[in-house]
Amino acid sequence: MKLLFLGASEFAVPSLKSLIGSPHEILAVITQPDRPKGRGQKLVPSAIKSLIFDKNIPLFQPEKIRDPSSLEVLRSFQPEIIVVVAYGQILPPTVLSIPPRGCVNVHASLLPKYRGAAPINWAILNGETRTGVTTMYMDAGMDTGPILLSAETLIEMEDAAGTLHDRLSRMGAQLLLETLDGLEKDLIIPRPQDHSLATYSSKINKDAAQINWNTPARQLANFLRAFDPWPGAFTYWDGHLIKLFRPRYVEEPEENSLEAPGTIVRADTDELCIATSKGILRVRELQMENRRRMSISEFLRGHPLKPGVRLGA
Repeated sequence: MKLLFLGASEFAVPSLKSLIGSPHEILAVITQPDRPKGRGQKLVPSAIKSLIFDKNIPLFQPEKIRDPSSLEVLRSFQPEIIVVVAYGQILPPTVLSIPPRGCVNVHASLLPKYRGAAPINWAILNGETRTGVTTMYMDAGMDTGPILLSAETLIEMEDAAGTLHDRLSRMGAQLLLETLDGLEKDLIIPRPQDHSLATYSSKINKDAAQINWNTPARQLANFLRAFDPWPGAFTYWDGHLIKLFRPRYVEEPEENSLEAPGTIVRADTDELCIATSKGILRVRELQMENRRRMSISEFLRGHPLKPGVRLGA
């Protein structure tokens, strides 16, 4: 099929790669404009633009996809179908109506659960054990369109948002090819979502990542995993912001676990053990502000984090 691809973030990269090597014809790629990043505010291209810089594929970077000039460009390509993966702008009906075979989206959850901006983070944060990817026809709602195909995966205890993101992006790429092939052969029957089962995943911000030590260890382990690698679950030690990663937890009380929440009960070569409102949180990696991420053993060689120190102040 002749298609337009709309995408911007790293999640969309495997999907575009799979299309480049497929029988489907990519008429053009639409991505976000280059954005300023970092201390120097240097303009940085999207992950999708970086992928195709040496490919012979037309590229379009509209500031707003809904502008009349943007709509004119999209219509000029006369696509059969539009594919949307982590594009970052809501498509208005004027865009959705352009391709005769509709607009297909790859979403990183098992819809109708976790519609919205941050399905991966919220699935981990809420302690889900399974998630997946869904392809759907887009409509005017937020991830409310008819489901085409879905694929499921386990959320492992060692999964963080970053590792799950990468796995789901690869699964989404494969599911997208299966979806396009099935649609081309009229083998897929779209099924409406059960809106009564819908849940929403709001956008993640940095302030939401501050650790509350008056929380059970199990929930805090999910919290750390949900914000790894960005923005990083953080607390304070001696006035310094520190981020904690790679957690494990012990729910039952153990030696010294009656310390006040946030108190370090053990610091050894492998783990930092911290009291919570219920159980012990064990952390295996740490990062100080403006420093690189490192193992606990490496960090302890240069910093005196000892039992009895209380985090969070």
